[in-house]
Amino acid sequence: MATLPTPHSALPAPRSDEVVIRAAGLTKVFQDFWGRPKARAVDNVDFEVRRGEVFGLLGPNGSGKSTTIKMLLGLLYPTKGQVTVFGASPRDVKTKARIGYLPEESYLYRYLTPGETLDFFGNLFALDSADRKKRTEQLIEMVGLGNARTRTVGEFSKGMQRRIGLAQALINDPDLIILDEPTAGLDPLGCREIKDLIRTLAKRGKTVILSSHLLADVEDVCDRVVIYYGGKIQAQGTLKELLAAPDEVRITSPVLSRETTEKVLQILRAEVGDTVRLENPTQNLENYFLGVVERARAQSTSGATSGNSVAAFIKGSAEAGASQSDKVLDRLTKPSTSATATTAPVPTVTAPAPKVDVAKLAALTKADEPATPATSAPSATQPAPEAPKPADLSKANEKLSGLLGGKKP
Repeated sequence: MATLPTPHSALPAPRSDEVVIRAAGLTKVFQDFWGRPKARAVDNVDFEVRRGEVFGLLGPNGSGKSTTIKMLLGLLYPTKGQVTVFGASPRDVKTKARIGYLPEESYLYRYLTPGETLDFFGNLFALDSADRKKRTEQLIEMVGLGNARTRTVGEFSKGMQRRIGLAQALINDPDLIILDEPTAGLDPLGCREIKDLIRTLAKRGKTVILSSHLLADVEDVCDRVVIYYGGKIQAQGTLKELLAAPDEVRITSPVLSRETTEKVLQILRAEVGDTVRLENPTQNLENYFLGVVERARAQSTSGATSGNSVAAFIKGSAEAGASQSDKVLDRLTKPSTSATATTAPVPTVTAPAPKVDVAKLAALTKADEPATPATSAPSATQPAPEAPKPADLSKANEKLSGLLGGKKP
């Protein structure tokens, strides 16, 4: 990314009054083996999410966020109450086809490449081959895995797996995207790109449910939030309503001269006393970090890189899709010069010849060879065998007669 993105406050997302998710009295009680209540994970929850809204689910661990998400996905039945998605049951197949989900842990096939992974999930949504190929290429470039497209997912770091997990959640161009800890394991550049993507999705009219423990990320992108504790909603509303401090006022101005500053302070202190503070405004650490990296970046790495742009089919721009596919086609048809220039010839390794004791081998094979016929002539390199000596049988006859009790001859 060449420039830092515009703050979220300057990019209001167009929202409508169409209700995408409605939860009324939503309750989930887990039971033990005997059917006795064991835990009340969600307790009488009411909320609505509208089209084009970024809605945040906040709360400590075990507060009921993940259980709520599973009921929105139709993976769990509510014990009481009702939840509808697009006006229908979340278990309806047509409803599920309009949902994209990134779980807290990316459960992907370890031996598939990013392209094969996205092609597999595209098949689940019955996308045709040409559409799958186009979307796969755009999503891989968008999440910054263009340099790792030939590697298997099992070799990826956690951050790179989160990137390909986000891509699989968007392969069907969903109308509702549910993201559970989407920035977990990502570097600051990846976090900013995820937040930019969420804003782009909201501006296109898509609904985003975001569950995260990183409150700074939620503050950057969410329009409304609910805060869970003990399975109940303790607070909900827009961030402006929840974060406003009604007993304080901030005045921002350009740099003033020392004399003007003293006059202003005297007027304010005469009005409110010595509670006035004078300090220079600061930017947050994320913006500062991104600025330093952008100025220092000289080359990309072989791992995850910054995404080039949001995928064309997600932005809904046909012209962008055509130009992107043309660029991809050019890259595929041009011969790769970098690969041939940097590929070194593989040295030929010759296995050492086994050491053989020729004398022992000749002795072993000689014992098993049949007798040489009389007509065969001795070899020029091998000496002729000696004639066998007649055996002396006199001693054997003496021993035999002794055993039989006879006299010696």
